[in-house]
Amino acid sequence: MLIYDLSHTISTEMPVYPGTEQPQIIDACTYEKDSYSEKKITFYSHTGTHVDAPSHLLPGAKTLDQFASEQFLGEAVIIKLQHVTVREIAVEELKIYEQLLQKASFCLLATGWSRYWGKDEYFTAYPVLSPAAAEWLAQFSLKGVGVDAISVDPVGSSTFVIHKIFLQKNILIIENLTNLERLPQTCLFTCLPLKIKDADGSPVRAAGIVL
Repeated sequence: MLIYDLSHTISTEMPVYPGTEQPQIIDACTYEKDSYSEKKITFYSHTGTHVDAPSHLLPGAKTLDQFASEQFLGEAVIIKLQHVTVREIAVEELKIYEQLLQKASFCLLATGWSRYWGKDEYFTAYPVLSPAAAEWLAQFSLKGVGVDAISVDPVGSSTFVIHKIFLQKNILIIENLTNLERLPQTCLFTCLPLKIKDADGSPVRAAGIVL
């Protein structure tokens, strides 16, 4: 069995969505003062590799804690898109995976953009699904769609069209994944969030498991 770590490390220097505050991690308790070590951690719910709940953008929609644990585990299809040079991913790039998607729980889009993590380029010109491509993916019985970029919509979007296409169907969105290009075409995928009451999102320790 091989386990691939698909999450970025949370740190005070990590990239965050423009306008979001950096995480704060402080030594609240120390061996010298308290005889044990404990950190106080403060961060936004969509920090690092994280999952979006429908309630992130849709008032009254489901929060993460309202999903059963199995919603965050299942067979994934990895769509390799490192060759794509255009800004929008078209339906034609996805259709060859149709048979696999019919039996899948997750679709992970491996664009290779995680190579820019920590650089200014990470926030600009990353490929996103066209609305038509998102609608096409949303027709499958998916639990979630994951990307190795900061968002499924362009940074600066005010309409969040791609987010809403998936979230209105209770399809979770996993953002800021990494190492997707190392995965085979299919694998077991897990992205369990913290169990936070009324959570609109949560960091996850995502993993790809090849049996």
